[in-house]
Amino acid sequence: MDYRFRDLFRGELLRFAAAQPDDAAELSRFTESYDYLRNVDTDYAVPQPAAFFEQAENGKNTIEFMLRTLEDDRLVGFAALHGIEWNNRSSRLAVGIGDAEDRGKGYGKDAVAMLLRYAFLELNLERISLEVIAYNEAAIRVYEKAGFAVEGRLREAVLRGGRRYDLIAMGLLAREWAALRGDAPTGGA
Repeated sequence: MDYRFRDLFRGELLRFAAAQPDDAAELSRFTESYDYLRNVDTDYAVPQPAAFFEQAENGKNTIEFMLRTLEDDRLVGFAALHGIEWNNRSSRLAVGIGDAEDRGKGYGKDAVAMLLRYAFLELNLERISLEVIAYNEAAIRVYEKAGFAVEGRLREAVLRGGRRYDLIAMGLLAREWAALRGDAPTGGA
């Protein structure tokens, strides 16, 4: 498929959207789920007030989108590129699907696909990386299907519930992503 002319803000199930006034309260509600927090970040889990989410992070080194369903325009999570290094044409990917009943429906897969298209085709990045906790097997499967390769493990880097887990580093190059889709190479060495 020729992605050059596709709406990069629209996927199969979701669309990218700017934060709306009520989104901060919904994002805050997501953080009341320990399961959500233990999968989306390695920091200690603590619910966050709406004020924590009211400042948009979009700027020179971060681009963040709210994820809204095409079906009913419902907020289901976020997708972001953090730590963009323009000189190195690289960034770190993060995706979070808030409610447990919204997981396993393809939203994460769609969000990752959309974010990769945006990163490689709009921002002209050459490398996307991420870190995922080893117990988050559903996310690992999504990342592997999207083309990410395991680049390393930080052994026992995350402590959850008195048990230690590895943190898995994964990466994807623009030319690998293009090859998976049968596109012409986008550059790189």
